[in-house]
Amino acid sequence: MRIFGLLFLAILCFTTSSHGANPDAILGVWTTADKDAKIEFYKCGSEYCGKMVFLEEPNFPSDDKEGMAGQPRVDRYNPDPKLRNRPLLGMTFIEGFRYTGDNTWKGGRIYDPEDGKTYNAVISVPKEDRLELRGYLGIPLLGRTETWTR
Repeated sequence: MRIFGLLFLAILCFTTSSHGANPDAILGVWTTADKDAKIEFYKCGSEYCGKMVFLEEPNFPSDDKEGMAGQPRVDRYNPDPKLRNRPLLGMTFIEGFRYTGDNTWKGGRIYDPEDGKTYNAVISVPKEDRLELRGYLGIPLLGRTETWTR
């Protein structure tokens, strides 16, 4: 009887831990680390993407040094001049991620509208309400991690 109980407990633990693996766990709206933006992750074909759905300050401040005070924030640092007038709100800037198991998504890129650069990235969701995004150039060791919350 004791062996049956241990076997049942082992099976229960195995099924509980494998239940946590969910490719769609990334879906939904996440608040950035500094709480000034919200990003919505969604499926784009067989991959996962993210777009900006909220900005604490959706317009440029009154002291904007580039003469855009009061106007909606746009992608003004984009290396492609044709894209510099696109609004940040609604813009997809996270794309190409694929679920690789263990609550991790890889193979994607994140565009930073504050400097106009695109970085490789890895995303993990260690807890239901916590997302860790590591952006990097070259190898993940040379990067920076941010933690976002639901």
